[in-house]
Amino acid sequence: MSAARTRYHARWVLPIAAPPFEHGTVIVDDDRIAWVGPRAEAPLGGSDDDLGDAVLMPGLVNAHTHLELTVMRGFLEDLPFFDWVRTLTRARHHVLDAAALLDSARAGVAEGLRAGITTFADTGDSSAPFDAMRELGARGIAFREVFGPDPAEAAASLADLRGKVDAMRLHETPLVRVGVSPHAPYSVSDALFESVAAYAIAEGLPIAVHIAEGEDETLLVERAQGPFADFLQSRGIDVEPRARSPIALLARCGVLAARPLLIHAVRADAPDIAEMALHRCGIAHCPASNAKLAHGTAPLLDLLGAGLDVGLGSDSMASNNRMDILGEGRLASLQQRARTRRVDALPASQVLELATRGGARALGLGDRIGVLAEGYRADLAAFDLSPAARPVHDVAAAILHAGGIPARRTVVAGRLLVRDGVMLNEDPSLGSRVQNVADALGRWRRANPVV
Repeated sequence: MSAARTRYHARWVLPIAAPPFEHGTVIVDDDRIAWVGPRAEAPLGGSDDDLGDAVLMPGLVNAHTHLELTVMRGFLEDLPFFDWVRTLTRARHHVLDAAALLDSARAGVAEGLRAGITTFADTGDSSAPFDAMRELGARGIAFREVFGPDPAEAAASLADLRGKVDAMRLHETPLVRVGVSPHAPYSVSDALFESVAAYAIAEGLPIAVHIAEGEDETLLVERAQGPFADFLQSRGIDVEPRARSPIALLARCGVLAARPLLIHAVRADAPDIAEMALHRCGIAHCPASNAKLAHGTAPLLDLLGAGLDVGLGSDSMASNNRMDILGEGRLASLQQRARTRRVDALPASQVLELATRGGARALGLGDRIGVLAEGYRADLAAFDLSPAARPVHDVAAAILHAGGIPARRTVVAGRLLVRDGVMLNEDPSLGSRVQNVADALGRWRRANPVV
């Protein structure tokens, strides 16, 4: 559903680019924001959508997802990271066909839209997330993953990636574009990192990498030790120390020169952060996933202090269980206060900026989305405040710590996609199809226990 001109009225408006204000209006003309200001001064004309005691703000940006893995929610609980990765990979290969991956991605996009997420930065090993975002009207970047820990296979891996990306790029839209993702140091050789980085630069493709995530990765890169090193050696792949740190590895392989989106960066130290800032990398901070997989807490304040553009990501439902960017922001703030013992660390207004404009900038979209301002794309989210949030003294703190999902409204490029927490034109049979796939995963897991 779309309208040529709609006036959205709300008790509170959070432009992000300007201070919050009460009794405000945002006017949308087609796919752009035409006016933001007090309701009493709003130009006339068009239809009115009065949200009452709601908070109206820019659509949320999820800076890291794996939409095709939504069906794995709760499937890999309490596993060490190496076992988690191996079980996920095997189960995906044996159980999830193309139809299952597409339905899983559809379910993930719908869940995000209901939570006020308008933009997704997805990494996946199929075109399912790309197709689901296009189908359901979301904005996003689909980073097509490539794997290949054996340097002898780098050329073949790159050729395969090129073919997949070329096919997807034929179907890019103004809302959804294609990127590439050399997955991680434990699944990508130096030669493949180098060739994918050069390819991305030459083709103008966004690039994203899982990096500096956990101890097993660090042991592999710095010392050629740990479970990933043992696994690669068992496959006949030579393993030796590769760099001072995983971030240093990306710098040496030319990946940082492509200004990538760096996912996690939990174990980034001061020299790493300086290198990332030098190359103006974007960061996807995933506090819930980092904690759930026992990787630790990223040095978020140090990343921000270095001037890096940081967005918030949910990661996959296999490592988080919920897609709630406001919840991620609340957790990020609390973690940094516990880490630094500073009561002023990451105030609510700054966290909401990470959830919107920060994510947009990290994805290279900061000139189009992330704020409520004239001329920007009309990506909007509106939320009610729970009774626990009242009375409201600080609306940013109220929405962050006591408000949130489901969204009253989710609007992408001027098109209304969610009304009162319900997807418009939702597929009523999607839930049962996803459950059937989940049941198949459960049967596979019982027949293939982790040993």
